[in-house]
Amino acid sequence: MAPTLVAARTALPPQGAKSAWNGPARISMAPTLVAARTALPSARLRGFTLIELLVAIGILALMAGLSWRGLDGMSRAQTQLQQRADTVLTLQAGLSQWAADLDALVQLPNTPALDWDGRALRVTRRSTAAVGDGLLVVAWTRREIDGAGQWLRWQSPPVQTRGELKTMWARAAQWAQNASEEDKKLEVRVAALDQWKVFYFRADAWTNPLSSDSAATAPPPLPLPAASAAATAAPAEAVLPDGVRLVLTLPPNDAFAGTLTRDWARLTMGGGKS
Repeated sequence: MAPTLVAARTALPPQGAKSAWNGPARISMAPTLVAARTALPSARLRGFTLIELLVAIGILALMAGLSWRGLDGMSRAQTQLQQRADTVLTLQAGLSQWAADLDALVQLPNTPALDWDGRALRVTRRSTAAVGDGLLVVAWTRREIDGAGQWLRWQSPPVQTRGELKTMWARAAQWAQNASEEDKKLEVRVAALDQWKVFYFRADAWTNPLSSDSAATAPPPLPLPAASAAATAAPAEAVLPDGVRLVLTLPPNDAFAGTLTRDWARLTMGGGKS
């Protein structure tokens, strides 16, 4: 605040009075300026105290922690959903390949086409890459890998001769029992698997492929003359089942848990049941 100027006029001396130096007293008409400074306010600018700052920092830290937990939960949920989606797609692809192998099954004279030995399912199928690629031998099995069961598929190189087909058929059985490093290069991991079972549909019922019914053969041909019979003698052909049932037991810690059943039916069989 600016100082206030106050003009004060001095009292006039009596007429004829002398001054202190024995001279006539002179009257000064100049006003006397008295500077009166008003008192400044004692208030000062006031900031945050230490306690207020600590409280604010604590609130911000709490909000940041809650936000981080929320973001972390969203990230983990997205990761789990992605893993589940990948598992579902992989399992669907495996089941589709299983059905495709059975759909392409080929039965030739004196040649195995389908076999289940309790460990692996072997299939002789045609190649879909090109017409002249020959046949393929495909095998499915379950094996423990790194402490977890895995559903595996093995496929042989294309074969052109009956001897090559016989060799690959035996090689598929050996792969399922004790795979070599060379055979492991031809296998593909399909999905995690605890257990699996295979059933055949025969005589209007689902039965165990290893039961006595599986040894059923095709009806014998009509009797032939002795000379002709000796020339055409051949082992009886095994009868293919009308359907194949696949029962998979999935591990509990996977995207799906429980039992999954997939049925395949031979569409060429008239009047068959599915």
